[in-house]
Amino acid sequence: MFEVEYLTDRQGQPKAVVIPIELWKRLLPGEPLSVQTLSEGIEDYCLNKAMDEARDTPLLSREEALKYLEE
Repeated sequence: MFEVEYLTDRQGQPKAVVIPIELWKRLLPGEPLSVQTLSEGIEDYCLNKAMDEARDTPLLSREEALKYLEE
């Protein structure tokens, strides 16, 4: 698990994100740095992580899903 840090301004508003080099290398293996490449890499990583988590999550019944949506 990677520990991502958030940098905030004096009012506590998030202004930047610091990611570990190990994660950086997974997102951009050998790629030249560009904002678009970084953005696509982060999006791919997040979508893959969400799909992995979804695979391990039990499906809800219709009643359970409706109850969850009400909350």
